[in-house]
Amino acid sequence: MDEDTAWFGHPRGLAVLSATQVWERFSYFGMNALLGLYMVGQLLKAGHVETVLGFRAFRSVLEALFGPMTELALAALIFGLYGGLFNIMPVVGGWLADRYIGQRRAVMAGLLLMAAGHLAMASEALFLLALALLVSGGGLLVGNLYAQVGNLYGAGDPRRDRGYSVHLIALNIGAFAAPLVCGTLGERFGFHWGFTAAGIGMLIGVATYWFGRATLPPDISLATAAPTPRDPHARRRILAILIATLPYIVAIASAMQAYNIVIIWAEATMDRTVFGFEAPVTWLLTFDGLATIIGVALTIPIWSRLAARGREPGIMAKLAVGSLSVASAWGLMALTATPQASPLLPVLLLYLLLGIGYGWMLPSIHAFASSTAPLGTVTTMVSVAVMAFGLGNIGSGWLGRFYEPLGATGFFALLAAIGVGGALLAAVLQPVVTRLLKP
Repeated sequence: MDEDTAWFGHPRGLAVLSATQVWERFSYFGMNALLGLYMVGQLLKAGHVETVLGFRAFRSVLEALFGPMTELALAALIFGLYGGLFNIMPVVGGWLADRYIGQRRAVMAGLLLMAAGHLAMASEALFLLALALLVSGGGLLVGNLYAQVGNLYGAGDPRRDRGYSVHLIALNIGAFAAPLVCGTLGERFGFHWGFTAAGIGMLIGVATYWFGRATLPPDISLATAAPTPRDPHARRRILAILIATLPYIVAIASAMQAYNIVIIWAEATMDRTVFGFEAPVTWLLTFDGLATIIGVALTIPIWSRLAARGREPGIMAKLAVGSLSVASAWGLMALTATPQASPLLPVLLLYLLLGIGYGWMLPSIHAFASSTAPLGTVTTMVSVAVMAFGLGNIGSGWLGRFYEPLGATGFFALLAAIGVGGALLAAVLQPVVTRLLKP
């Protein structure tokens, strides 16, 4: 596959995988745009929450683990747990693919389960079942899809990092479109219309993957890999990947509040009127998708110029830069947030700075896991990188409880400090990772 340059210098399979993930991201971000608003504005209110099958027991378990919570804190925690488990379960899906079923079958099963989950969100009673289907589907889909991107390239192919960046740009088309379609339907016509649109998007993703399967890389797994001499450094390389995820988790825990508390805060306090038209609050996430595309587009030429001089930063330096960009985004919000009628421009700059941070972090951590993982563990280790994103989401959900006692300014300042902490952690751990990767 590494000789294929048919799609903008990359293998044709990258187009199929990217198009598939456009629809997966369309559904995922459509869900993200509406989930917090749906819980706070409808589902958790009297007359609705009683209809959700199993919710009383579910809340009892959460409060036994995390303590009593207000409705807002509970909604923030559920949002974080959903995003977290969605991105943690790919470790299980990666292991199943590496050991037993292969990446292709895992991705197809994941697409179908996610479609079923989004369609089940159209019923209040099936809310918890829908989340379970979505988390299970994401577990089979996400890590295996990312691993297939890496499998398009041969060992040492310098296009791998750029391939993940191109993939990130493409999938953010879905993130851009989701709030416009799902968010607008949900806010203007009813939440269940938005969730149904997300399910239809997933069905299009199923068709895209199925009809493009001839261009995809062969499955690489422990069961099918050719016998090779034992890698004496395999454990060191796995440990290097695990350590690299630590500052990434910290930065993501800070960044993910842009899709959780910020949306709830913006609906209540932000002036969204433009030329006499009040934009739906979910449209902020449309700009987020565009901002991530801009962030990645700005990052690629910087890396290319540095690489031409033999000075492209390593994984920990890239994570540090991304973390500082996240910290600067929240620092700006802490300085500009007001109790009422907060201006729009700082919020747009928030998403732009976060997009730049993602451009430095997301392609880097996935490419690092793909290129560093020992043979036969690639899917599992890429899934570990995805799991790190999930752990950051859970941390973000837990942090949501501090919004009410701290207020917007104090809460955003806390998130800025956490972003700085991620950068410092990356700097401290850089020599450790360097030593682990020495031949």
